[in-house]
Order: sequence, then structure tokens, then C-alpha cells
Amino acid sequence: MSGKPRAATGLKEYLRRFGPALVGTAFLPVCLLLAPLGCASGGGDQAASGPLPVNEAAALQAAARHHSASTPMGQVGAGVGQLPAPPPPPMRVPVATPPHDDLAGAAVQTADAAILEGPAAAAVAGTGTLVLYDTTGQWGFLGEMYAEQVANLVSHFGTWKAEPVASYVAGQMNAYAAVVYVGSTYGEPMPKAFLDDVHAGAVPVLWMYDNIWQLTAEFANLNVNFATTMGWNWTGFDTSTLAGVNYKSTLLTRDPLNTASGLMGTSVTTATVVATAVRSDGSTLPWAVRSGNLTYIGEIPFSYVGPNDRYLIFADMLYDLLKPAAATRHRALVRIEDVGPDADPTELKAVADALYARRIPFSIATYPGYRDPLGAYNNGVAQSYDLASRPTVVSALKYMQARGGTIIMHGYTHQYSNVKNPYSGVSADDCEFYLAYVNATNSVVFTTPVPGDSRTWAAGRVTSGLAAFKAAGLAAPTIWETPHYAASAADYPAFVSAFAKRYERVFYFPGLLSGAAPDYTRINGQFFPYLVKDLYGSPVIPENLGNVEPVPVNNYPARLPADILATATCNLVIRDGIASFFYHPYLGTAYLTQILDGLTAQGWTFVAAGSVVD
Repeated sequence: MSGKPRAATGLKEYLRRFGPALVGTAFLPVCLLLAPLGCASGGGDQAASGPLPVNEAAALQAAARHHSASTPMGQVGAGVGQLPAPPPPPMRVPVATPPHDDLAGAAVQTADAAILEGPAAAAVAGTGTLVLYDTTGQWGFLGEMYAEQVANLVSHFGTWKAEPVASYVAGQMNAYAAVVYVGSTYGEPMPKAFLDDVHAGAVPVLWMYDNIWQLTAEFANLNVNFATTMGWNWTGFDTSTLAGVNYKSTLLTRDPLNTASGLMGTSVTTATVVATAVRSDGSTLPWAVRSGNLTYIGEIPFSYVGPNDRYLIFADMLYDLLKPAAATRHRALVRIEDVGPDADPTELKAVADALYARRIPFSIATYPGYRDPLGAYNNGVAQSYDLASRPTVVSALKYMQARGGTIIMHGYTHQYSNVKNPYSGVSADDCEFYLAYVNATNSVVFTTPVPGDSRTWAAGRVTSGLAAFKAAGLAAPTIWETPHYAASAADYPAFVSAFAKRYERVFYFPGLLSGAAPDYTRINGQFFPYLVKDLYGSPVIPENLGNVEPVPVNNYPARLPADILATATCNLVIRDGIASFFYHPYLGTAYLTQILDGLTAQGWTFVAAGSVVD
């Protein structure tokens, strides 16, 4: 039935709720716990969301009816696709081991299978970013997953190359503008060449978490006092519960699940404290410090990430490392979501009018084929039709275009085959490119690529969808959004080859850097606060604020305009960032206008998604 708010119960809300991520965790393919939503200037609490507008009652009643037909998956929660923290350190105060003089020479013999270069990777001296990561031990896989996130973020600034730290050879960093080392394995064997080049200080290095004690020990081996020279030193892992991390007078969240892994304490004399961790008792300790060309972060900022997370600090610190002269700029994006042949033209026009009245450009995420193979919403009788057979919907889409809207392709049918995946088999409810189900505890579990999955199969879905747009008299979209942000490593190249840009959060998998086969048991979800050119090779327009979800779904709480605006406030710490949210037209316009006006009041400037090129 046209206008039924199916998406209120669909994966999209679960997948994009507020968090980074997308599905599962490195250990469990189910959502974990939500990170706190609070983010306040100067450390205050976020505003309460307030009561629901009375004029949204009809939409909520419709959503409730749909909930009874199919258990809602929920929103994109911080737990979906979260990476875990490294295991707790075996010693609070580590003891350095001698560096390995022959490690790099041995590693380099097999380095070709363990190195990935970003598009047009650095070939000239002093350009691009070298990303180094750990690989040893039981949790060695985490190093690559963290490095995937680093590679995606540094792509905003240019070219990059990623490889295990064990592969490093003397002088290698001199060919790059900067180095990022992800120290995720306690006691990772470190090449002496790497430690000596960091000591030399010729190239800016950002070092995270583990093995900083190996660097200070190498300073001592070279008869250099690290603390005196750098103006700071590590003290030991602090496992206090943290209330958050203060950066630019804004308190960013840190999930309590990170507590056991600790934060490396630092004693600072003359170095610059970049960000400050705040314990639950109000006391503080440095979270990140900088001295000369060495910047140190006392933890991995990619673990248990939430929407208002200290991850944003790392994303902004990359400007200091790679683009220190960047001007302040705060752009905003809005995307109208899950518009298909079954959409309600009146709802579409109302949303377009609200946006046009504010002269705000917007995107329209559209799937051109509607399918209900099990008759879930048609009394058991299957339904199938495309945009061309719904002229009033096509007319509404053209109306939206005339008022500043740009159609982007949101899958072909936004569902898979004739099965529940995971809800009903119906367009906008289900995944199109990845299998999922709802488990006994009402959480969504992502399992594997769909049967028959391949780049060729995915390309066929794209081709069919583009043909459906053409048949309806609509121009072929040039921007892609994956339904429910869920696809396999084989599918994304098909999207990349067919579209100039993607506008989404994304599934990444271990193996994308190392060259190994993708490990679909561990899904790595990430959101971006600015445009990146990701591991799959195309520009990705960010969506980082999530969406309005008036009622709790799949073990996730409601998310209202105040929550979205609180996340936008946190994103203001990014000196040149984007605040991007999506919105379902069946919710009416009251929530939408609250967000639009709130973002404008915060200082964000709305732009068209297609205009985002840097």
C-alpha cells in the first residue's frame, strides 16, 4: 500500500541509527550496547528530546501496525559494526623488548601480499600517508580492521599506502607527508628501522596506543632521554572509568566497554595536550599529546564507537597532520529516504515544500522497483511493479526535483528474492545485497552475502534499476546508496563502476588491506565526517547523524531531533566537516523542520550532495 511506513521497521534504522557502523562486531554479528548519546559544549548534558509532536500521531500509529506484522530491526546503533577494543594489557607498566634489526628484511620478502595502496598511491617524496598496523597474536586481525578505518579517513587528504609495521624498511617514511601507526597488539615486534626513523623526527608521525614503550626504549638505546627531549612520557595504563574526552571545549563520549583496555597515561611537561580524558570523578589525564613531529593518542579511537564519540577527535586531528591550513567550514546534507513506487505523493510533496521554503537542496533516495513476493502487505497476494506504472509517484518525484531535489539510486528493489531478509521480503523493509535475520532476543544478525552473490550479479541489479528509471522517464542517477548499507566486498566494485559517487555508510571486511579473501564473519562499519575515497575506490559522501526514529526498535531507543542535533554539535569539532542526516517522508514535516532549523542555528550551511567534492 502506498505510503505505508515500512522503513520504520526496516534495517535502515538499525544500520544507520546513530553510529558508525553497520553490522555485527568483530566477535559477534549482533549489535552490542549503545554508546551514550550525550555530547555537550564544555561537558554539559545534552538536551532532552521532549515529547512527540501531536501531528505525528498518525505516522506512529501506522508504524505500530507495521511493527505487529514484522519485528522492527531498529536503528543504526553504535553497536552495529562496532570494532572491539584490544584485549586488556597484561601489565599496567609495560617492559620494553629489544627492537628487531632483521625484522623488516624478513617481512619485505612477503610484503606484496600484505600491502595495499590507495588510489594513485604515493610515488613521489613527501606525499600521501603511510599507514602501519600490527598483525601478530590472537587479536592480530584487529590491526588490519583499525587500519582500514585509518585508510578511509586519510583518503580525504590524498593518497595513502597501508602495510604491516613489520614490513617497514629504513627511510621508507621519507617518501610520505605523514605516518599513522596503529599500535593494537601489546608487544608487537617492532623493526628497529621504524623506531629509529620516528626518533629522527623528519616526518610527522601519529602513534596510537600500544608499544610506545618500545619507542622510548630505543631513544634510551641512542642515549637520548625521551621525556626531556619530547616534554612528555608514558606512565602506564589507566583503567579508570571515563566520562568522556574533552576536545575544543566539547565532551565527546567514550563507551565504558573500552575501560578494560585502558588509556595509556602520560606525564606532560612541555608538550601540548591535544585532548583531555575526563574520569567519572571529574579528574583528568591527557588523551592525546603532541611534541614536534610526534603525536600520541593513548588508546585506539576506533573501538566501540558511538555517534558522538572521541573518534571525531581523531578525524579532526588528521587536519593537523595532513592539512593544517584548512579553513573552517561546516556543511550540511539532508536525504529523503526510502522513496519507491509505493510512496505517497502527498507526503513527498509536503517534504519538498518544507525544504524548498528554506531553499535547502536535498537528495531523494529512490528504489525504482517495488516487490512484495510473499504478499505481506497485500493479504497474502504477491505484488510487483515499477515506477513506470505509478505516474503519480513519478510526477511527485519530478515535483521534488523542481524544488531542489536530486534523485539518487537506492538499490533496485531494496529487498532480496522471495524470502524474509530479515523482516518481510518487502521493498524498503529488507536487505537487497546481504543476508540478515532477527534472532530470539530481537536483534538483527547479518550472516553472509546472498546466494549467487558476485560482482556480475550486483551489476545486473544496477542495470535493471537504471532501466526502470529510464522507463519512468527519469534520468539515470549518478549517485548510489546501498540498501541498508549492507553489501559484500564483491558488490561494491559493481556500484563503483556504475556511479560517480556513493552516499552511505559501508561494510568493510578483514582482507581488504592484506589481499586475503574477505572475512565475512567480521564486519567493520564506519561513518565519515567528511568526504572520503574509500577502500572500494570511489568518493563516499558522508551520512553521520542518523535519522529520526520515534519509537524504540530492535533493542534500540527512539531517536528524536534533539538527539540528531546533539550529534551535530559534536561534529562541530571537525574544522571542515559535514553534518548529514536522512529522513523518511511518512513522518510528516514537524520533525524535519526542527532538524533543518536547528542545524542552521548551529551554523551549518546546507548544500547539494553532488556539490561535495572535497
